[in-house]
Amino acid sequence: MARSFMDLIWDYAVFVVFIIFSTLYPLWGRFFGKKEKTKADYVFGLGTISMGAMMLSIARGTLGVRSVLGYPSELFYRGSAMWETLYGMVTAYPLVCFIFIPVYFNLGVTSVYQYLDLRFNSRLVRCLASGTYIVRSLLNLGVTVYTPTVAMNTVIGIPYWASLIGISAISIGFNLLGGLKAAITADVIQSVTMILISVGIIIQSMITVGGFDKIFTIPANDGRLNFFNFTGDATVRVDTTSAWLGQLFMSLSIFGCQQNFVQRYLSMSTFKEVRRTLMSNIPVVIALFCLAWIVGMGVYSVYAVCDPMKAGYTNKMDEILPFFVEDKFAYLPGVLGIFMASLFNGALSLNVSNINSLATVTWEDFLSHLPRYKGISDKQQLNVIKFIGSIYGVIVMGVGFSVGLLSGVIESSMLMTSATSGPLLGVFLLAMLVPIANWKGAACGMIVSHILTLWITFGSLTVSKEVILLPTTVEGCTNDTFSSGITKPTKSWLLANTPLEVESEFPYFDTTTHSPVEETIGFPENIYSVSYMYYSLIGTFLTVVVGALVSVLTAHADDAYDCQLLHPIAYYCSKLFPGKERRYISNPDIRPKDVESADSGSKKSPQKKKIEELERDNLGFDTVSEQSGVTVVSVDPIPPKLDRPEVYRKHDPEADR
Repeated sequence: MARSFMDLIWDYAVFVVFIIFSTLYPLWGRFFGKKEKTKADYVFGLGTISMGAMMLSIARGTLGVRSVLGYPSELFYRGSAMWETLYGMVTAYPLVCFIFIPVYFNLGVTSVYQYLDLRFNSRLVRCLASGTYIVRSLLNLGVTVYTPTVAMNTVIGIPYWASLIGISAISIGFNLLGGLKAAITADVIQSVTMILISVGIIIQSMITVGGFDKIFTIPANDGRLNFFNFTGDATVRVDTTSAWLGQLFMSLSIFGCQQNFVQRYLSMSTFKEVRRTLMSNIPVVIALFCLAWIVGMGVYSVYAVCDPMKAGYTNKMDEILPFFVEDKFAYLPGVLGIFMASLFNGALSLNVSNINSLATVTWEDFLSHLPRYKGISDKQQLNVIKFIGSIYGVIVMGVGFSVGLLSGVIESSMLMTSATSGPLLGVFLLAMLVPIANWKGAACGMIVSHILTLWITFGSLTVSKEVILLPTTVEGCTNDTFSSGITKPTKSWLLANTPLEVESEFPYFDTTTHSPVEETIGFPENIYSVSYMYYSLIGTFLTVVVGALVSVLTAHADDAYDCQLLHPIAYYCSKLFPGKERRYISNPDIRPKDVESADSGSKKSPQKKKIEELERDNLGFDTVSEQSGVTVVSVDPIPPKLDRPEVYRKHDPEADR
């Protein structure tokens, strides 16, 4: 701590009050409002989530904790190169809206990986995809929940283990009592709080430097704002090309193939509502994204001539923003407490929403098909999902402790995230856009892509890479630079007995500067030196190419599937190619979510009809299809024996009979 305990007493009090409020308010409805009675209520929060809340939640999940701590420190010490990842995020939204969502929304699926099972008739492909998501999410969550604990340990002295246990305990409580609605409400509270704090930081910076324009001119004059840098070098850490392409493929994988995002899309009533929410969310994401960078510009303009880290007041780059709040808001007790509580709540809300999705995926993709769980009631399924979520809460806490004890876990887990984005995105692109793709091609594509991208990922750890930090100075430091009471940190008993600390949620924020090494590198070092920003692109390309080739070589009549599982444009284009007509079958498991009810004259509201339909269909499991009149047990998409002939293309004379 840079200030004494007594100076921070109000911040401690505000911290505790804010955490209590942000925890109990989202759960208020659990005790005094409508309770989740079914699995559909718990997983999707049917009819209870507003469009505005959904937009903030999606934006919050898009930016994550890095928007609070990472981006300001990135601009301060590295410049604006990473700012251009915004291009990839913005490009990904319309692609997800018009490629992925039309396919998902018309299937009535609960788990996004259930779609792969329907498309490829393969439990292997589904388990590969959902397993990848689970492992990646657990590693991410472990780092996510640990990152703010470092700041709280450093700034206000809360032991990291206490924060970890607190976040995990509250997350488990949310999981048991809340559901998607509680998680989204927590997201909204955190988002609004961080917006207000960010605006306050910008105003304080403007007052300190003497004008709003100087927040922009000072960083620009010192070389912090450098855009449209096309180097053409794939080994450069990040330039405009890698920022756009790399973030585009990572965002497509996250927004379009990750359960916690798709779960939010499917919680809406109609496809038009999803499209309107996603497209309206683009300016929201741009505003929130740029807000974090403007905060960094304001902080830099204040400390442009006196870098706190170089002066010895901070130890890590990520501490620059907490230090600023502690320093420049010392005259306003409680602001630091709100800021740190918002970091805590940010990790909490991300943890809650993700363990909800992890539990849903684990149930739908793994456990629900076991014999002992066949035929259990909807209420029992809901209890199992909550229990699984509680287990994941404990596992995430364990991963968080491991992050603190094993210093190499952070970089490895972040590189693992980048490496797994490509194979996951690739298999969904195969399913939606490549009509010839079969389960053998999809499985081979994912496996080969995983092997090669992980080889590059771990190989990159063996290569020394030059990391250049922009110059800072302490020439302007005076006795009045920092607030009274701010002192250089000392090695207290608490810090001396704390296990190794992580540097950041993102490893590229915390590497040290290395001297340039002039040497010629060959294979495979030149492959290992490729920027991690390209890993998702490489993984996607490998999955699609290998998957398509293997599918062509192993094509079989049993590869037939329902044409609704293809994107409409891909289905239309496939009919233009010469050769034998592709054979399709009808799958009674597919029931469009927003199809109007036959009894349109009913006075029931559309939302009530939707809830009743999902409850009747049990979210796609153990149901009776009204369209086909066929009882379908489990979601196994192997074509059942139907009471009617298989449906082929309209040119097939068998289908016309």
